[in-house]
Amino acid sequence: MEKNDIIDLLNEDFRRELMASMIYTQNSFIMKECDPSRVTESIAVDEMRHMWWLADLITKRGGKPTMKHEELDFGGEDKKGMLQRQIDLESTGIERYTYQMKIIDDEEVVGVLEHILAEEKRHRKEFKERLDNLK
Repeated sequence: MEKNDIIDLLNEDFRRELMASMIYTQNSFIMKECDPSRVTESIAVDEMRHMWWLADLITKRGGKPTMKHEELDFGGEDKKGMLQRQIDLESTGIERYTYQMKIIDDEEVVGVLEHILAEEKRHRKEFKERLDNLK
Protein backbone atom coordinates (compact mmCIF):
# COMPACT_ATOMS: atom_id res chain seq x y z
CA MET A 1 0.00 0.00 0.00
CA GLU A 2 1.29 3.45 -0.90
CA LYS A 3 2.26 5.86 1.87
CA ASN A 4 -0.39 8.40 0.78
CA ASP A 5 -3.08 5.72 0.92
CA ILE A 6 -2.03 4.86 4.47
CA ILE A 7 -2.10 8.55 5.41
CA ASP A 8 -5.62 8.85 3.96
CA LEU A 9 -6.85 5.86 5.99
CA LEU A 10 -5.20 7.18 9.15
CA ASN A 11 -6.74 10.61 8.62
CA GLU A 12 -10.19 9.05 8.32
CA ASP A 13 -9.47 7.17 11.56
CA PHE A 14 -8.27 10.41 13.14
CA ARG A 15 -11.51 12.19 12.16
CA ARG A 16 -13.60 9.32 13.54
CA GLU A 17 -11.70 9.39 16.84
CA LEU A 18 -12.15 13.18 16.97
CA MET A 19 -15.89 12.82 16.44
CA ALA A 20 -16.14 10.07 19.06
CA SER A 21 -14.23 12.15 21.61
CA MET A 22 -16.54 15.13 21.04
CA ILE A 23 -19.71 13.02 21.13
CA TYR A 24 -18.64 11.17 24.28
CA THR A 25 -17.59 14.39 26.02
CA GLN A 26 -20.92 16.06 25.24
CA ASN A 27 -22.90 12.99 26.26
CA SER A 28 -21.02 12.72 29.55
CA PHE A 29 -22.04 16.32 30.32
CA ILE A 30 -25.70 15.70 29.50
CA MET A 31 -26.10 12.38 31.34
CA LYS A 32 -26.94 12.93 34.97
CA GLU A 33 -23.98 12.18 37.24
CA CYS A 34 -23.96 8.40 37.16
CA ASP A 35 -21.83 5.41 36.25
CA PRO A 36 -22.54 5.66 32.47
CA SER A 37 -21.56 9.35 32.57
CA ARG A 38 -18.25 8.64 34.29
CA VAL A 39 -17.44 5.73 31.96
CA THR A 40 -18.32 7.83 28.90
CA GLU A 41 -16.07 10.65 30.11
CA SER A 42 -13.19 8.24 30.72
CA ILE A 43 -13.56 6.68 27.28
CA ALA A 44 -13.64 10.15 25.68
CA VAL A 45 -10.14 10.63 27.08
CA ASP A 46 -9.08 7.28 25.58
CA GLU A 47 -10.38 8.42 22.19
CA MET A 48 -8.30 11.60 22.47
CA ARG A 49 -5.24 9.45 23.15
CA HIS A 50 -6.05 7.45 20.01
CA MET A 51 -6.08 10.73 18.09
CA TRP A 52 -2.61 11.49 19.43
CA TRP A 53 -1.27 8.11 18.32
CA LEU A 54 -2.86 8.44 14.87
CA ALA A 55 -1.57 11.99 14.46
CA ASP A 56 1.91 10.72 15.28
CA LEU A 57 1.64 8.03 12.61
CA ILE A 58 0.31 10.54 10.07
CA THR A 59 3.02 13.14 10.66
CA LYS A 60 5.82 10.55 10.67
CA ARG A 61 4.70 9.60 7.17
CA GLY A 62 4.66 13.20 5.94
CA GLY A 63 0.95 13.88 6.33
CA LYS A 64 -1.01 16.40 8.33
CA PRO A 65 -3.91 15.38 10.60
CA THR A 66 -7.20 16.94 9.59
CA MET A 67 -9.89 18.11 11.99
CA LYS A 68 -12.65 18.26 9.35
CA HIS A 69 -15.58 16.10 10.33
CA GLU A 70 -19.21 15.51 9.51
CA GLU A 71 -22.13 16.74 11.57
CA LEU A 72 -22.15 15.07 14.97
CA ASP A 73 -24.89 12.63 15.98
CA PHE A 74 -25.07 12.36 19.77
CA GLY A 75 -27.70 9.62 19.83
CA GLY A 76 -30.56 11.67 21.25
CA GLU A 77 -31.38 13.09 24.64
CA ASP A 78 -31.70 9.94 26.74
CA LYS A 79 -29.03 7.61 28.08
CA LYS A 80 -30.25 4.65 26.05
CA GLY A 81 -29.94 6.54 22.77
CA MET A 82 -26.56 7.98 23.72
CA LEU A 83 -25.15 4.62 24.78
CA GLN A 84 -26.48 2.92 21.64
CA ARG A 85 -24.84 5.60 19.48
CA GLN A 86 -21.57 5.09 21.35
CA ILE A 87 -21.80 1.32 20.83
CA ASP A 88 -22.38 1.92 17.12
CA LEU A 89 -19.31 4.18 16.90
CA GLU A 90 -17.14 1.60 18.63
CA SER A 91 -18.49 -1.17 16.37
CA THR A 92 -17.63 0.87 13.27
CA GLY A 93 -14.14 1.48 14.63
CA ILE A 94 -13.67 -2.22 15.31
CA GLU A 95 -14.68 -3.08 11.76
CA ARG A 96 -12.40 -0.40 10.26
CA TYR A 97 -9.33 -1.28 12.31
CA THR A 98 -9.78 -5.02 11.74
CA TYR A 99 -9.96 -4.45 7.98
CA GLN A 100 -7.06 -1.98 7.89
CA MET A 101 -4.77 -4.34 9.75
CA LYS A 102 -5.26 -6.81 6.89
CA ILE A 103 -4.46 -4.37 4.07
CA ILE A 104 -1.74 -2.14 5.55
CA ASP A 105 1.80 -3.46 5.27
CA ASP A 106 3.42 -0.96 7.65
CA GLU A 107 4.42 -2.79 10.84
CA GLU A 108 4.34 0.31 13.07
CA VAL A 109 0.88 1.33 11.86
CA VAL A 110 -0.51 -2.18 12.32
CA GLY A 111 0.94 -2.33 15.84
CA VAL A 112 -0.78 0.91 16.85
CA LEU A 113 -4.04 -0.17 15.22
CA GLU A 114 -3.92 -3.46 17.14
CA HIS A 115 -3.66 -1.52 20.39
CA ILE A 116 -6.49 0.84 19.45
CA LEU A 117 -8.62 -2.11 18.33
CA ALA A 118 -8.24 -3.81 21.71
CA GLU A 119 -9.36 -0.62 23.46
CA GLU A 120 -12.32 -0.15 21.09
CA LYS A 121 -13.49 -3.68 21.93
CA ARG A 122 -13.24 -2.89 25.64
CA HIS A 123 -15.10 0.41 25.13
CA ARG A 124 -17.94 -1.31 23.29
CA LYS A 125 -18.21 -3.89 26.08
CA GLU A 126 -18.33 -1.13 28.71
CA PHE A 127 -21.06 0.75 26.84
CA LYS A 128 -23.08 -2.44 26.24
CA GLU A 129 -22.95 -3.32 29.94
CA ARG A 130 -24.23 0.17 30.85
CA LEU A 131 -27.00 -0.05 28.27
CA ASP A 132 -28.04 -3.51 29.49
CA ASN A 133 -28.20 -2.19 33.06
CA LEU A 134 -30.66 0.51 31.98
CA LYS A 135 -33.15 -1.98 30.50
